[in-house]
Amino acid sequence: MKASPTPWPHPARLILIVSLAPTICLGIGRFAYSLVLPDMRDSLGWSYSAAGFMNTINAAGYLAGALVASQVIKRIGLTASVRWGTLACVASLALCALSGNFVVLSFARLLAGLGAAAGFIGGAALAATIAQSRPARANFLLSLFYAGPGLGILSSGLIAPFTLQAFGPGSWWIVWWALTLLSIAITLPLLLTPIDADAGLADAAPATFAIKPVLIYLAGYFLFGAGYIAYMTFMIAYVRDAGGGAAAQSAFWCLIGVSAFVTPWLWRGVLAMDRGGLATAIILGVNAVGAALPLFGHSPVLLATSALVFGVSFFALVGSTTAFVRFNYSAAAWPGAIAAMTIAFGVGQILGPIATGAITDAMGSLSYALNVSAAMLAVGAVLAAFQRKLVQSSP
Repeated sequence: MKASPTPWPHPARLILIVSLAPTICLGIGRFAYSLVLPDMRDSLGWSYSAAGFMNTINAAGYLAGALVASQVIKRIGLTASVRWGTLACVASLALCALSGNFVVLSFARLLAGLGAAAGFIGGAALAATIAQSRPARANFLLSLFYAGPGLGILSSGLIAPFTLQAFGPGSWWIVWWALTLLSIAITLPLLLTPIDADAGLADAAPATFAIKPVLIYLAGYFLFGAGYIAYMTFMIAYVRDAGGGAAAQSAFWCLIGVSAFVTPWLWRGVLAMDRGGLATAIILGVNAVGAALPLFGHSPVLLATSALVFGVSFFALVGSTTAFVRFNYSAAAWPGAIAAMTIAFGVGQILGPIATGAITDAMGSLSYALNVSAAMLAVGAVLAAFQRKLVQSSP
């Protein structure tokens, strides 16, 4: 049985404020690295494998955070988890600006992953709790949370390429400082708005999460984690290698970010489908198409279409997993179930960047890595389609 909804005044406004956590933790903290990767690789003498390792250790931190997220949320509450996770990500951005040392940067990326897990899992559960108070609009309200990373991607896409162009080669650390200051400003509403969602969580009966009934769904989400991260890590380098300057790189990245803002409306009907993994399979299939498009050429129209198709499905895909959890589990099980999804996702992210970086180093072209990325996304869509709706037993 699902918990009785608690009335929340202005739920859309509250969820948009909560969405500032993934704006910083994911949109800036994780994905902005792709924008500075080419300059960092050239300036610091990294191979593609070394560059990929920075996202691998970030994903390892994300996985470690996901493993303990349920316990952390139970101990300090949803709101505190979101806030402290976001602050950890802001600190990691500042650390990236302070040193070019590989070990220091690796620690900063690890810290960003830990903070992102706490902020995202706590934020997703908090957004689901708020959305549930308006059952008729719950899917739309929940999808607002997943527009958060798009704002971060859009903001960093407008800042990083032109900062690098203005200050020249080796100015990657200036970009990190700019993103740090931006993140501090974005964090303020999240810290100052009173959001109390922990009483109901504390009062809820303990709930367990069984892996076996959703094993095929978790496998599909694992492949999404491995496949999407290769695209997000190396596509800016791919655009640059194809001759794209600062404007082209910024436009490509901003198109991914802008696409997030239409997600709540475009996928509204699909996200409302309470039919097991079908919604996830549909969205992940579209995501695979978006990732595959650059393999057919380097034309601006093709790359722009790829960015839009990939972006609009990427943000909705994560939302579909939370909708799956909300449809199939009681409210008390949401943090644990979302954490399990994030763990599967996180393992994929660990393997994705380092594997695709190694493929690129071995084959001498990013095209091979992007081929593997698109294939993993497609297989993930097929697996998700086989996930059936779970049968909940009444207590």
